[in-house]
Amino acid sequence: MDTFVNWARNQSVTPSEIRTPASAAEVADAVRTAAKTGRRVRMVGTGHSFTGVALTDGILLRPGGLTGILGAGDGWVKVAAGTPLGALNEELDRRGLALANMGDITAQTVAGAIQTGTHGTGRHVGGLADQVTELEMVLADGSAATVRDGDLFGAARVGLGALGVLTAVTLRVEPSFLLRNRRDPMPFSAILESLDELTGGNDHLDFFWLPHTDTCLVKRNNRSPGPARPPAAFKRWLDNVFLENTLFGAACRAGARFPGAVPRINAVSASALTASECVDASYKIFTSVREVRFLEMEYAVPRQHLAQALRETRDLVERSGWAITFPVEVRVTPPSDAWLSTAYGRPSAYIACHVYRRTPNPEYFAGVEEIMTRLGGRPHWGKLHTRDAAYLRTVYPRFAEFVALRDKLDPERLFANDYLDRVLGASREA
Repeated sequence: MDTFVNWARNQSVTPSEIRTPASAAEVADAVRTAAKTGRRVRMVGTGHSFTGVALTDGILLRPGGLTGILGAGDGWVKVAAGTPLGALNEELDRRGLALANMGDITAQTVAGAIQTGTHGTGRHVGGLADQVTELEMVLADGSAATVRDGDLFGAARVGLGALGVLTAVTLRVEPSFLLRNRRDPMPFSAILESLDELTGGNDHLDFFWLPHTDTCLVKRNNRSPGPARPPAAFKRWLDNVFLENTLFGAACRAGARFPGAVPRINAVSASALTASECVDASYKIFTSVREVRFLEMEYAVPRQHLAQALRETRDLVERSGWAITFPVEVRVTPPSDAWLSTAYGRPSAYIACHVYRRTPNPEYFAGVEEIMTRLGGRPHWGKLHTRDAAYLRTVYPRFAEFVALRDKLDPERLFANDYLDRVLGASREA
């Protein structure tokens, strides 16, 4: 039997059966079969979650048969749930359209990204779930539902696959636009002094702090009337492939072998950062190449706590003696109305900590997690964390409503797995 392994190679499962449905009817057939045979059923994406959110030992559905654009109209596009974001971007661009905002990884499927709360960064525009206008899904009784409003719409946009299997998603789109991308190195202290200006003065702000240094790389992405000034092919390769992947991968391998050298390696990397600027199609600016495999934990904290969270994270790293090669990434989003969005009901700031896959550091993640949870942080559903239902119900105002809706729609827990048992609770609420 085939084994499913995620991108980071830290999660795997051997299901009892694997299917690749090509229609909602075939998804429904798999769901009914699972119910009749006493098995569970889950649809996986492309494996870019670091948690076990997509795993099942029952019937595992592969997304490759549910791809492509299914329809489009004025300001909207309907896409099959298994379509990779990279393919969606290219097809939208061909039609002169674009998503208003997105994350930086394009290998994910549309459904996988939405169900786990993929968010990107934006002053006014939220994550992918906030750009959804309609969902088509198969429920636990095998019926098909089209959802565009009401409680199920609020819950299912970031539904963790716990309420049903998505088969199609309708997204709000707009005419293609250009982004002006400006990259500048800045001292950590200067970042802290200008957080309000940086987050409030840019359409999309993303910055990275390099541990063991006082250096951050700040990326400002703002809409531009043009003309386009894309980087030359060599410059794009140099930055996106060689420097950020090939050379960075070599630095990670060297740091894994000689941990004591990591501060010096990071200092050299910091000194090599230079300012740059380009204007290009939005999806090309939003997205990045990520070839060096890593493990990641990310928390969303209330925006007003960002400076404190950053200071405490820096102080933790400085006093710990850990060797951290990967930068700490910071992004922001406006409030969301999707019930289990990490930005639900509040302007949010995201702090993402990464480690090289070959050198996991549970103590680093645990230390940062203590800071984030003390500040009311919400963990990204697809990234490593240790929180359970008891904690999560304290930071999600609609958590109990979500669980009650799950009890109604899937009382037998057909879509459950070990991860959902931990974060949502295994049994029905009384």
